[in-house]
Amino acid sequence: MSESETQEQQQKPKREGDFDDFNLIAKKSKIEKVNENEEEAARAQIMHKQIDFVEIEADAAEDKGSRHTMEDASVVLVDASSDSPPNLRCAHFAIYDGHGGRLAAEYAQKRLHANVISAGLPPAKKAILDGFRKTDESLLQESVSGGWQDGATAVCIWILGRTVFVANIGDAKAVVARSSIVDGSNNHLDELSSLKAIVVTREHKAIYPQERARIQKSGGTVSSNGRLQGRLEVSRAFGDRQFKKFGVVATPDIHSFEVTERDHFIILGCDGLWGVFGPSDAVEFVQKLLKEGLSVTAVSRRLVREAVLERRCKDNCTAIVIIFGHK
Repeated sequence: MSESETQEQQQKPKREGDFDDFNLIAKKSKIEKVNENEEEAARAQIMHKQIDFVEIEADAAEDKGSRHTMEDASVVLVDASSDSPPNLRCAHFAIYDGHGGRLAAEYAQKRLHANVISAGLPPAKKAILDGFRKTDESLLQESVSGGWQDGATAVCIWILGRTVFVANIGDAKAVVARSSIVDGSNNHLDELSSLKAIVVTREHKAIYPQERARIQKSGGTVSSNGRLQGRLEVSRAFGDRQFKKFGVVATPDIHSFEVTERDHFIILGCDGLWGVFGPSDAVEFVQKLLKEGLSVTAVSRRLVREAVLERRCKDNCTAIVIIFGHK
């Protein structure tokens, strides 16, 4: 055997697979690096869009309906930039629909946004998931020490530049009013007939197959009236300490989209609003008022008043109207 063949033989692995572990580690490191780069790229993309942000007007309105107490809470932060990186335009809106009391709704109202922001800047899907988890864990701890068992559903929006993140648990909804075409005029409220109501949240109720499966796997039951343990209709919520062992979670569905000139406004509402308004009805109602020149404050109040006084909403009713301004 020649000297060169001897050196080549010595350089070969002693057995097949000697380098498998090394290759696995190298591959894993490469994957982690790719994921890290993708995360950084996503954040950089959002940061890059900070110069190009959509103008926003928004306000909330509420009414306790025929209930004795008001258990909803809401957040309207048209400018939440103080919680964001320098020069990044951020807005935040949320409705928390309490049940069994108001304490869970108020707790989430005060803590969720801060928890999401502390989990990642700018907020993205992972930060929102972490913020919801942290809020629910600390809420449950406080409910134990305080001896209360309130729960709350939620629908939340973060707007970063032109990127909208929507997160929800329970049966509160977000509806986007979107044109099928851009009409090209300066007044984008002209084409009433072209507006479509796009529901960008997913309801979580115990009766739905995916939710029922998780509940049953946790040892819970869904009664003939569609309620968990015969009592709770929703299957995801903050708090509800007594139902957590039966599969109630606070893990949100998260959806994101880029605002274009086709997007006119968003309506956030608790189940009280959507119990008497269909998504298309609400969009048409709001659009009509905007065409009449009413302010966003007046529009949100008229929407809730219509729900309670004219359509006989018996539940607490809260709505937020967010209007996009296109230059």
